[in-house]
Amino acid sequence: MLVKKIMTHKLESILPTASLRHAARKMRDLNLGSLPVEEDGMLIGMITDRDICCRGVADSFDPDTTEVSEVMSRDIWFCFGDDKVTDAVQQMEEHHIRRLAVLNHDKTVAGFLSVDDLAHYSPELAGEVLDYVRPAPH
Repeated sequence: MLVKKIMTHKLESILPTASLRHAARKMRDLNLGSLPVEEDGMLIGMITDRDICCRGVADSFDPDTTEVSEVMSRDIWFCFGDDKVTDAVQQMEEHHIRRLAVLNHDKTVAGFLSVDDLAHYSPELAGEVLDYVRPAPH
């Protein structure tokens, strides 16, 4: 099975110059835990609710003046829509991530492959990924 058959197609994105408050409200309103950060149609990062909380709020950044680019995750792991789902799963496990960017061959964002997408396709594969990304119990 190819990634493009089960992925979530292009989602809302946010600009790197948007404020953390704007990003948080957008995630709340869309019921999302992350947003791709795009500039000129290119993926340059991801902002997650964890980035806002652990890098922004915890470090006392002002949510109204701090830009997304200051706390976003810059390391973006990706695959292509014509990659095999099993290869994408391997990458998610290797990098301990719940969402994998799916790019077109011109490197623009086509969508994302998430654990939820995997669960609809194969609960077993989704479970494997969660075993790798789940934090260890204390």
